[in-house]
Amino acid sequence: MSIEGFNLLLLIMSLVALVVFIALYFIRAGYGMFRSRSWGISVNNKLAWILMEAPVFLVMSWLWWHSDRRFFPVELTFFLFFQLHYFQRAFVFPFLMKGKSKMPILILLMGVLFNILNGLMQGEWIFYLAPSGYYTADWLLSPCFWIGTLLFFSGMLINWHSDSVIRNLRTSGDTRHYLPQRGMYRYVTSANYLGEIVEWIGWAVLTWSLPGCVFAWWTIANLVPRADAIWHRYNEEFGAQVEYKKRIFPFLY
Repeated sequence: MSIEGFNLLLLIMSLVALVVFIALYFIRAGYGMFRSRSWGISVNNKLAWILMEAPVFLVMSWLWWHSDRRFFPVELTFFLFFQLHYFQRAFVFPFLMKGKSKMPILILLMGVLFNILNGLMQGEWIFYLAPSGYYTADWLLSPCFWIGTLLFFSGMLINWHSDSVIRNLRTSGDTRHYLPQRGMYRYVTSANYLGEIVEWIGWAVLTWSLPGCVFAWWTIANLVPRADAIWHRYNEEFGAQVEYKKRIFPFLY
């Protein structure tokens, strides 16, 4: 891909993210607690998550393997960080899920498309388009790398722990709704989304790249409006227990 075509892709993805950000304040994405038949045919949630998240893992692997930079220390470190997240998301997380939820095929396909494009954005930059000498071995000693790494893994741990809290709210056979209260859920109603946003802001910092920033922006655009919808749903169900909590950013929003 030429650098001109790549920059056009980044611009288009950024603008689409803006549209998504605005639209999701008016349209609730029909998965999870907001699943609706109006979104059409649905498939098993576990299968959907595998099919949705695996493509970015595979795209990144292909781009890495065919790059002359694949064993350069910085590029290899980025690759391992990125793949750790998506290995867990595609091949571990779905098998930890409980219940028999479903995901609309339309949502699944949109997720697949985004993940393929995102894999291209991140992999093309890191393994092919970053200027020669941009990611020297000294990058691993730079402040942006260490600050970004701290944010990346802090966000990952918040996300994993928050997912665990949600999974264990109910005992077997219980169908009631509960308000999560442990971990970062003490401060916000969408702690798992907070973790993902922190994680990918960390990625943008540690790679110090426009593709990383576009990915962080997409994560914010997709998850902040959904966190708002979740806060309102919890407020309807639990009232005063929710009012003191923020939606996604502790003490802010």
